[in-house]
Amino acid sequence: MSTTNSLAPQRAEPSFAEFFTPKLITVLREGYTLGNLRADAIAGLTVAIVALPLSMAIAIASGAPPAAGLYTAIIGGFLVSALGGSRFQIGGPAGAFIVLVATTVQLHGLDGLILATILSGLILIAVGFLRLGTYIKFIPYPVTVGFTAGIAVIIAASQIKEFFGLTLAGPEPGPFLEKLPVLWQALPSLDPASLGLALATMAVILGLKRLSPNAPGMLVAVVGAGAAVALFDLPVATIGSRFGGIPDSLPLPSLPAPDLAKVMAVLPSAVAFALLGSIESLLSAVVADGMTGRRHRSNCELVGQGVANIASGLFGGFCVTGTIARTATNVRAGAHGPVAGMLHSLFLLLFVLVAAPLARFIPLACLAGVLLVVAWNMFERQAFATLLRVSRGDAAVLLATFLLTVFRDLTEAIIVGFALGSVLFIHRMSKTTAIDTHTPFVAEDRADDANGERQPYDEADAADPNVVVYRISGVFFFGAAASIGAVLDRISDTHRALVIDFAAVPFVDSTAAHTIEGLVRKATRRGVRVFLTGTSHDLRKDLFAHGIKPPLVRYEETIARALAMVNQPA
Repeated sequence: MSTTNSLAPQRAEPSFAEFFTPKLITVLREGYTLGNLRADAIAGLTVAIVALPLSMAIAIASGAPPAAGLYTAIIGGFLVSALGGSRFQIGGPAGAFIVLVATTVQLHGLDGLILATILSGLILIAVGFLRLGTYIKFIPYPVTVGFTAGIAVIIAASQIKEFFGLTLAGPEPGPFLEKLPVLWQALPSLDPASLGLALATMAVILGLKRLSPNAPGMLVAVVGAGAAVALFDLPVATIGSRFGGIPDSLPLPSLPAPDLAKVMAVLPSAVAFALLGSIESLLSAVVADGMTGRRHRSNCELVGQGVANIASGLFGGFCVTGTIARTATNVRAGAHGPVAGMLHSLFLLLFVLVAAPLARFIPLACLAGVLLVVAWNMFERQAFATLLRVSRGDAAVLLATFLLTVFRDLTEAIIVGFALGSVLFIHRMSKTTAIDTHTPFVAEDRADDANGERQPYDEADAADPNVVVYRISGVFFFGAAASIGAVLDRISDTHRALVIDFAAVPFVDSTAAHTIEGLVRKATRRGVRVFLTGTSHDLRKDLFAHGIKPPLVRYEETIARALAMVNQPA
């Protein structure tokens, strides 16, 4: 029996440079023209107009000063574009982080938030260099829809106080179920001016989106509300009255005081920032790929995000990630490459340097209206309804993730949702793996002559009651190993040979290989010869690694060949 070695050329493993070269370098190597710069400048300005009110609103909702949101978008956003693995990614503070950031501020203060942000950057760099970015994208779709919808509900609930201008007797509780009764009790303190500004903000944003989709609705609404406060001296809470305005320059970088106890205390928050940041940024990169036909480098993207988070923390910002809405805006605005994202950060810096004093007039009720529109857009209503309708399993994963996000904890929701989704997938996959007593034909993808047709064995071979032939089809993995092992284990001492056909098995894992090994050793003790047929080179390599090799078993190319060898001496 001869063997043939394949001499077909194989593509070499991508080099380190191929994995981790930022897309900015790739774009510049292609040739960067004045026309490209013009396109990137227009796109960068467009995104900056969107990012300006959002960055401050997200920071305030997170329990941080509005300037921290701007620093995050300026420093972190610049580095995400300069060092990341996506041509069009726009980095900055994201609504998805509001819950985590607010919890971290409540537990550890602003210095703890900065420390957690820097640690999350180190974690992201490690995850990227370990090339784990590919696996992060395997988060099930019902999980992403569920936690995004849950975050949207929490964001909306967090803005009720400012939206209605309520006055609370004490601090606002963080947990959802504790927050609602406190807000309800404070309802008599409703401020009509705050409510009017919030409603007007939402009306302007939604109205301009319908009438002129390309108009910067959020910026128009915020500028209009700020002008109304300044002109009519409305008695509402503003950035100036609550925070004293925003600085007109960037702070000097500073490193939090080294404190091992503090590091250990904020480490869970840092891990949560890294997990959510990697999911959010890679989803954003995938969206950009779908809109442009390009392909991002996921591990390079995570390394860039890590560096951006470290720098953001050093400059007084907090966790930065790729933002889906702003990235999509960047693509629609005609961006050519990462320079657009870098310019978006420079435009925001220009605002801080020139127009910072005007920010003190922006009413918090207006920013609450902005975030309620963001929350409404985050809640993927059609996807949520579809997942509830099409599958009970997906509905269970979706609802578990959604409810745990709202009532418990975001990290816990993602872990539980991922675990449920994985169990559901394993259950479905196990049903696709089957074993049957093989009708005596040549394996479907192997002809026993040159005409490519299946040929029946001789009836004498087919009628041998002392030879058992089983065929396994599908992926042979731990989810199916127990049931298939139980079938294979039914061979009796009276059988002379067992033939197991792997022609329809693309892959075996260690659990399946261990099952086969136990079966083979048991059969050998009973004097039953075992033949394995139809195994590919990779499959044979895995089985050999688990000790399933001659003389314990005999490998043959086809079932026909194995049956012909049964009567020959071992």
